[in-house]
Amino acid sequence: MRKGIHPEYKDSKVICSCGAVFEVKSTEPEIRIETCSNCHPFYTGIDNRKRKAGKVDKFNKKYGFDTKDE
Repeated sequence: MRKGIHPEYKDSKVICSCGAVFEVKSTEPEIRIETCSNCHPFYTGIDNRKRKAGKVDKFNKKYGFDTKDE
């Protein structure tokens, strides 16, 4: 790497809209985000699994698959 042409790499504060604050390395001093691992449904496990299961049942009914006999 050439000297003097790269931005400074330093500790940065990440602030989520849910209020969570944590530190990472970046060239920016502060980063604001909408979702983080504390509030994203994939990481928290607060999914609507019933809604997803309903979509599978709807698909099976639509195309004539009957999984209850198995």
